[in-house]
Amino acid sequence: MNINLISDTFTIPSRDMLEAMLNAEVGDDVFKEDPTLNRLEDKVAKMFGKESGLFFPSGTMSNQVAIKIHTKPGDQLICDELSHIYHYEGGGVSFNSGVSCRLVKGINGLIDKDQVDEAINPTNFYHSPPTSLVSIENTSNKGGGSCYELDSLKSISKLCKKRKISTHLDGARIWNAMVATNTNAEQYGRLFDTISVCFSKGLGCPVGSMLLSSKELNKEAVRYRKVLGGGMRQVGYIAAAADYAIDNNIKDLINDHKKAKELESVLNDIEYVDKVEPVSTNIIIFSLKSIYNEDKFIELLSDNNIRLIKLGRGKIRIVTHRDYTQNQHEFTINILKNLKF
Repeated sequence: MNINLISDTFTIPSRDMLEAMLNAEVGDDVFKEDPTLNRLEDKVAKMFGKESGLFFPSGTMSNQVAIKIHTKPGDQLICDELSHIYHYEGGGVSFNSGVSCRLVKGINGLIDKDQVDEAINPTNFYHSPPTSLVSIENTSNKGGGSCYELDSLKSISKLCKKRKISTHLDGARIWNAMVATNTNAEQYGRLFDTISVCFSKGLGCPVGSMLLSSKELNKEAVRYRKVLGGGMRQVGYIAAAADYAIDNNIKDLINDHKKAKELESVLNDIEYVDKVEPVSTNIIIFSLKSIYNEDKFIELLSDNNIRLIKLGRGKIRIVTHRDYTQNQHEFTINILKNLKF
């Protein structure tokens, strides 16, 4: 039994998903002649109440293109200090767009309207870079899968509209947020100018993300995707997987959340664990007491065929997903409870 709890990106397509992929009708998407992808882009755009959807090979690329279309070199964007666009996208904010980040210290990766308001640079103060974008991550990866209340997002959106600042939602795990907060896609679509969603995490697809926006912004996004090498040919095979996942896999995320909450409870009762951060969705972040070594802990779990990763600064992460079975879950709990250093 090999148990991979490093990330929900380790899932593999189910037999039914593979069947959908094999039966996909495909064409050349660079010429917009892939019917399966065209249908998927329209379908997801309508879900979120947006005019257009644009498929990308990765969430990093879709985020970077969104930043590019909302900013110009020398601008500044506002985001939480734990944001994926700041930590895990290779410095793309500055490399691709020539933009700096104004980092805000939120709570578990979540920022509020007042913090955003305070971080906006004065328009008449030429010593500061112009604030042109606010980027929100929901759920927050480094924040432990935390998710925003809809009212908080509404407040931020209203402020940004008033201040004429664009808004982007890094919704790589927005499906988890929707399930956890009993919200729907269109509610988020009303609040953001662009939204990036991922199909290859909780939904179990092999690859793929999408950027949702207006028709006008989509025209710019197509060009920047081309510049970054993101145009693909017979991408309908991948689109078919995403289409299957949207119809069949979103509802299953509640099982991942349930297992994560159970692991949270178990870890809170274990002697060698110092702190477990609050669990909202499928990510558990915790730390060991100072007398215990993290590398040794990871090694001991690996010896029992359970794989985790360190996040740095003493933190360890577990991510539950659709390929993490109930039998694996029970085995993992037993190992955690009885682990000897």
